[in-house]
Amino acid sequence: MQIPKSAPNLIVMGVAGSGKSSVGKALAEALGATYLEGDAFHSVKNVALMSAGIALNDDNRAGWLAALAERLAHARATHERTVLACSALKRRYRDRLREGDPDIVFVYLAGSRELIAERMSQRQGHYMPVSLIDSQFRDLEPPQADERAIHCDISASLATIREQVLAQLPNF
Repeated sequence: MQIPKSAPNLIVMGVAGSGKSSVGKALAEALGATYLEGDAFHSVKNVALMSAGIALNDDNRAGWLAALAERLAHARATHERTVLACSALKRRYRDRLREGDPDIVFVYLAGSRELIAERMSQRQGHYMPVSLIDSQFRDLEPPQADERAIHCDISASLATIREQVLAQLPNF
């Protein structure tokens, strides 16, 4: 598949356990892009809250979103192709991230609560407990028609999702 040289930077988004990291790494490899793990930008306080089963609120996320937007702005300014894995659950969070790169395209990984719970229960070494699934779905505002987004069903294989995204990039 021919990947356009002018492909936009991407944010792979969705609730915890949707496969953001796996899809993000696969896309970054296919695009020759830098992979950014959004979780690495969380403060120690945020990680401690989530580890304790406490859902983050908008105030908790503000500094994290600012750091991500700043990193996206740097990538845009230096013409660094990037793929960021980041929940970006609410429209206002995506608006904040677009301040760093107005041309960013979101890859929305959508799936059922049951599939997400199954995946999360099989993960090891991640601080996000299964108990926070409901808070993730409560906060989720899927991208709307006026947002630059590619919607993917996470019941598909990783290879299928990667190819679906790569095939749609020329449309952006």
